[in-house]
Formats: sequence, structure tokens, C-alpha cells
Amino acid sequence: MKPKLTFGTMKLMAGTLGEESPVPDLVGGLILQNKLEFYLDEDDELYEGYGRCQTSYPYRQYTCYSRELKETEVKTAVLENDYLKAVFLPEYGGRLWSLTDKEQGRELLYTNDVLRFCNLAVRNAWFSGGVEWNLGVIGHTPLTADQLYTAVLEQEDGTKILRMYEYERIRGVTYQMDFWLGEKDRFLNARMRVVNFGEEVVPMYWWSNMAVPEEDGGRVIVPAKKAFTNKDWGVYKVDIPFVNGVDITRYQQIPESVDYFFDIPEESPKYIAHVDGGGYGLLHLSTNRLRSRKLFSWGNRPGGDHWQEFLTDQAGKYLEIQAGLAKTQYGCIPMAPHTAWEWMERYGSIQLTGEEQEMEFEELRGAVTRKVEDLEEFSQMEELLKETKAMAKEPASVVWEGSSFGALRARERSMKGLRPLSEHLAFSVQEKEQIWKDYLETGILKEPDPKEAPPAFVNSAEIFQMLKKTAAETDGWYAHYQLGILYMQEKAYEDAKEQLQASLAAGEQPWALHALAALQVLENQEDKAASLMERGLCLRMDDLAYIKEGFQILLTCRAYEAVKRIYEQLEEKLQQNGRLKLGYAFSLYQLGEADRAAGLLEENGGLVVEDIREGEDGLNALWEKTHRELSGEDQEVPYHFDFKAV
Repeated sequence: MKPKLTFGTMKLMAGTLGEESPVPDLVGGLILQNKLEFYLDEDDELYEGYGRCQTSYPYRQYTCYSRELKETEVKTAVLENDYLKAVFLPEYGGRLWSLTDKEQGRELLYTNDVLRFCNLAVRNAWFSGGVEWNLGVIGHTPLTADQLYTAVLEQEDGTKILRMYEYERIRGVTYQMDFWLGEKDRFLNARMRVVNFGEEVVPMYWWSNMAVPEEDGGRVIVPAKKAFTNKDWGVYKVDIPFVNGVDITRYQQIPESVDYFFDIPEESPKYIAHVDGGGYGLLHLSTNRLRSRKLFSWGNRPGGDHWQEFLTDQAGKYLEIQAGLAKTQYGCIPMAPHTAWEWMERYGSIQLTGEEQEMEFEELRGAVTRKVEDLEEFSQMEELLKETKAMAKEPASVVWEGSSFGALRARERSMKGLRPLSEHLAFSVQEKEQIWKDYLETGILKEPDPKEAPPAFVNSAEIFQMLKKTAAETDGWYAHYQLGILYMQEKAYEDAKEQLQASLAAGEQPWALHALAALQVLENQEDKAASLMERGLCLRMDDLAYIKEGFQILLTCRAYEAVKRIYEQLEEKLQQNGRLKLGYAFSLYQLGEADRAAGLLEENGGLVVEDIREGEDGLNALWEKTHRELSGEDQEVPYHFDFKAV
């Protein structure tokens, strides 16, 4: 068959994502990488901690998703030839959801049977399965649950290119992903391009995150002898395959949740393979810029098993193999201004011979490396990357639109007489961000209704300067509010406080109260923060996302009486939310009511916290504490409450 690209929909059992939070992420949550200490050699050059972000600002969090599944139509872009079928989900970060080897009739990726959101990403909501494209900041991308610009480009020979792209707001860069299948291709082609068109060096991050099924007898093969890993909040370099007596490449033996970042020599081909007990599986290849590879396993503890079940329905266990720009995910790498980084990736199948399946890792590593080096699909990649450079700068026809922020950034640049972002990429402004386009073009900032959630937040230097002038000339709430938040991002806390108080002076509203409370948290003024946050909550007693943000601040401030007061005034439906109920139960425990806290945990078969965070131990710790206090002895945490994977 001739290769084809089709756009349509498919039905998935999916949870409801819900609306994003009405307020920005100003305090931040648990970020595991921010706690690490490094114990490395002077030539390891990991850029330790470079580019860490405590919050997801200017993005807002997705915290109101549901675990209840219902049949849902999702948009798809499908590339297919005689050998492969690749299914992408453009409205979920462009996820490569499925890659089928048609000759074998087998799936090369872990394709989840549901789309179920859990709290593992930069903006909270994340789902497992397929290949995720992680850009900009450490962690699962802010765009993992957002629709990307999706376009098609047809070449002279009839080959259709699927292009997905966006503007990433924290780093201020554009990225595009061009995918295609030629008539004889047994590997999916992925050509990536990230452009820092600004005037400053920015921290950059990219990891292609491939979920693959955990298989009996499964193995991971990579051309490395050492790996970087962490243990007890320290980062170390270890020999592989054996770490503490365990062959980590036979991943089913790994005891607990862990990352291994393989240290691939410069001269070695860049690949990673995952095979099942019969030697068949996924082979990922790339050009040299994508230098690193990673293995993530949930391990074999009850908490890790529970996480895997929490993320799916009946699809079973998975692991992740990944490919990245930097040696590890413990830091970003510096990207020069006015710079484009480009690379190619290829995704296809590998089959080991019977002899290769019997080899130990050291010998197998050599055999697979030679096999890769002999592949035309590998040897021609660097040249193909060069040959397609002009193609990557051709405009494409947009099928589905993404966010407004690339268009807003382009408008700001044109006002300064600068070139657009990436001239071949079309960006547009959606209605909900029209307020900022109008402001840039007229200098007049529309005053939204303070009873409604504010429009999008910005991190624009141009708008920052404009707001200073507007705020000086207005008594309204909105310009002062947005300017105050931008001052917070600059850590100019006194200026921020002045603007937020001016916003409140225009009339009591929950938005400035939340921002002032967050500011007081950052200044360690917990009593003031709690008082402000309780005032804000009393104005939004029907807004789940706002209440979640408020409870986070109150609990950070140890304002347990306030949590109790607010929770007990909520309508019953909101009281049944797992996150709010956990906060209430924890507050009751801290107030000396361990029996009531334990009762809440056990209600209706056991409390389910829909957005429990990876690495968060509050649920199992509260169960342990309440039952220790009530029984006088330590007890094993029941499986239902155990999310501790290390």
C-alpha cells in the first residue's frame, strides 16, 4: 500500500480531565529532583540541578480530573504503510499512543487500555502509555494533556508529513515534531526541532519517554557500561548490569522504583532496545544529539505494583525506556540564543537470534551494537537529518490548532521590530486569550468580572512593562493583580505585595487573596498566609480547584483548625473528594482526633485520593500514625493505602 496519513477519532475509555485551576501555581508542590545531592566525579558534567523550577507558572494545574471512566472520542492522526501503523493523540501532547508491527501483528509499545489521569506531571495530570515528548522543564511536560498544533505537509514524491508543534511558555521556545513513513520504511521517522529564538541562554530539556510492556524474561539492551542513579536522595555512578547484585537489564529483578541513566560513550551508536522473553521488541535509534538513554522501573514492591494498577485498568505492568539530550534528568543543559537543535529518532522492531538470547549482557551489548551499526536505518540517519533541513522549514497546512501563546509572543516580537518565532509555523489566538492580544495592540486592558476565573497568566517581559504603566493609571483590580503576580516571579516581594493589596482595595476577590497568601508562604509568614487563604476560600466554596489550592496553602501553614472549619461547611459532593478528605483527616489527626481520622480513611472501602502524587507519603503515613495511636503498636499498611515504591 502507499503510505497514508489520516486524521479522525477513536473511542477510548477515559477519565474526565476537567478544567485547569483558576489560579496560577505560585507555591509549587513536591518535586523529587529538587532534593538531590550529587556524589560524582569531576568529569561527569551533569549540570547538577540546572534549570530546576519550583512551580509550573505561567501554566495552571489540572487537579480536577475524575477516575471514573467513560467512552470518549479522542482525536487521532494515523501514519500507516505495509509494515507499520502509528497512532498519535494530538490533543494529549501529541502522544504516540500505538505503534503496530503489521508484519508480526504485534504492538511495540505499552498501549494502555484506558486514558486515566494521575498526579505525575509538571501540571499534575498525566497518563501512562505510548511515547510522550517531554520538553523544556524537568519532568513530564506541561503540555502532556494539551492539544498541539497539528498539520500536514506533502512532499514532491507524495509522502505526507505529520507535523505537531507548539510554543513552550516557561523556556520561551518553539518545538516541532515531523513524523512520516516512506513506502518501504520499517521504522517510524521522527524529526525533531527545538528553537531558542530569544536573546538569552535558556535551560533546555528533552526526553522521549517510551512505555513498553513488562514481559516475563524481558531485557533492556543499551551500549553502556555505567549508569547514573539515585539512592536515598543522593546521585551516584554505578557499573552495570549488576547493581547491588541485581542485573538491572533483566528489569523484573529490580526490587524498588528507580531510574538508571545510561552513560553512553560519545563514539557509540545511540540506541536502546527492549525485548521480551523471545527476543522480540522495540528498537529506538537516534542521531548523536539525543545522546542519552534511561530505564525506569516501578520495581517489585507493593507500592510500585499499586501505582501500576492505579494508572490502568487491565493493561498490566509497564516500564519506561527513554532518550534525552542531557546525560540525566537531574538537570537541564544550556541552549544558546538564536539556536536550533535538531535530531532524528526512529522507532521499529528488533528480533534477537536464539544465540543472542542466551548471551549475558556484556556479550549481548556488543552483538546488538554491531547489529545496529549494520542497519541502513541507523547509518543513514545523520545524512537524512541534513537532507530534510529545508523540509523542516516549509509551512504546513493546519488541521487542528493549539494554544494562543505562540501568536502572542510573535506579536510582542513584531512590536519590537524582531523576526517572528519560527516563520514557517502558523500560530493563532483563541477567544479565551483575546484579552492579551487586544492589550498588546491597543494598550487597553479589559477588566474581567472578578466573580469569574481570571484569563490566562503570562510571563512576558513586554506585558510586564505595559502593566506597570496601566496599573499606575487605574483603580481596577485586574492590572494590579497580574502585575503583582509578575513581581512574585521576579522575587520582588514588596512590589508584589503592594500591587496585590491595591487589587484587593478595588474590592474583595479570591484571586488576590490567594496570591497574597502564597506570597506570605514564600516569606514564611504562615499565620498571615492562613488568614488570607481562609478569606479567599469563603468566597469560592463551590470551586473544587480553588479549594484544593487553598487547602495546600493551609496545610503548609499547619492551619488545621481552618481546614476543619472550611471542610465542614462544604457541600457533601465536595467533601467526598479524596484530596480534600485526606486534608481534613490529616487535620483531625493533628488536632487530636485520631479516631475520626482513621474512620475517614476506612469509609466506603478505603479512601481513594484521585491526585495522589508520586513520592507523596501522606496517605500511608497517616494510616500508620492513626492506627499506631489507636492500637498502641505498628501495623503493616494495607495494600489499598500503600503507594510507597522505594
